[in-house]
Amino acid sequence: MTPGGRARRIHPPNNPALPVAPLSIPNLITLARILLVPVIVWAITAGEMLLAFSVFLVAGISDAVDGFLAKRFNMTSELGAYLDPLADKALIVSIYVALGIAGALPRWLVILVVSRDIMIVGAVMLSWLMGNPVKVKPLLVSKLNTLAQIVLACLVLAALAFRWNVDTILMLTMAMVAILTLLSVGFYLAEWVRHMNGSASGH
Repeated sequence: MTPGGRARRIHPPNNPALPVAPLSIPNLITLARILLVPVIVWAITAGEMLLAFSVFLVAGISDAVDGFLAKRFNMTSELGAYLDPLADKALIVSIYVALGIAGALPRWLVILVVSRDIMIVGAVMLSWLMGNPVKVKPLLVSKLNTLAQIVLACLVLAALAFRWNVDTILMLTMAMVAILTLLSVGFYLAEWVRHMNGSASGH
């Protein structure tokens, strides 16, 4: 109470440590892409390959659109830096697993692709648990690997949707994905070991 007997209005203090950042348009597009993942998986497992291919194209276009908006209109954010690769990985891994279950991709390739991502995530988590967090940087070989994986998924879905006979192209693309995946694992492992050893020697 104030000396005059009137109740004093108390305003909640501003806490600069807890900023509330609204979702930007690129963030919303990325979230929508994540929501398309179960639709594509359902379409593949249900044999609706034309639908799966169409939704996959929409997801790919949305990836390009949110990237363009973020850079062109300066809408980049820390949330987007985490969401965008998460959406890409969720899309690729889910499609590869679904295509493996449907018999459209060899299981060894599906296991290789999924295991690579599990190994990278596991290495990052281990570095955090050891108090020596490693910053994951997208390497050139990793970008090429992701591109090859997307191309292969697109080719497989298109071949199934339109009944194309592109077995030779598919085999070559599968071999490229396998080689790039192994190279990506090797480079990331080398970077991780170098980081952990360098930090240990610094102590």
